[in-house]
Amino acid sequence: MKRFFVTHSYDMVKMFLNQFAIAIFGFSLVLAVGKAENDTLRNIISVFAIVFYLFLLYTMTWDIGFKDRIAVTNGRQKRNPYKGALIALCANIPNFIFAIFIALAHIPSAPDFIHSIGAVCSFLALALEGMYTGLLAISVGGTPLNAMWFMYFLLPLPAILTCGISYGMGLNDIKLIAGFNAPKPTTRTPEKKDNNHDETSDL
Repeated sequence: MKRFFVTHSYDMVKMFLNQFAIAIFGFSLVLAVGKAENDTLRNIISVFAIVFYLFLLYTMTWDIGFKDRIAVTNGRQKRNPYKGALIALCANIPNFIFAIFIALAHIPSAPDFIHSIGAVCSFLALALEGMYTGLLAISVGGTPLNAMWFMYFLLPLPAILTCGISYGMGLNDIKLIAGFNAPKPTTRTPEKKDNNHDETSDL
């Protein structure tokens, strides 16, 4: 496990930073649309931000899977079809930590400091999951989704599922779109012409 973290720590950090960047992007779009007070447009924008985020994860983990395919074929690495999902799970550890404190804060008998930590974690979770802001504003039974503690455990699941599937596709060289994710062609050095021929033969 230690070797796994060392090998893929960069991928985990990159995945987390991508989430943070898209979260800001999605939150900004939903905030701008929110001024128009159009719930339908807000939801469409939120779905667009989510799809864009998941597409970035797809391209990233597909490349990881394709590189591992080469290593597996050469016998340098064991085949692990769950690696993509595991990388995404580790990258989403902060989200699950926030979700735990949010859930604890919903316990009526919880100490006051737990409620305070839960409120801070709720704010941070909404910031990190900004691409879901529009959909979380939807009310079910008069209660918005962002007020339901269990939602914060569900939000990382689309990313984990996407990474698991896309890694498996890369590992098996299966492309979502033909020609997309194609490996870069290798450049071949042109053969040198033999200039050491007998010049008298041309006479």
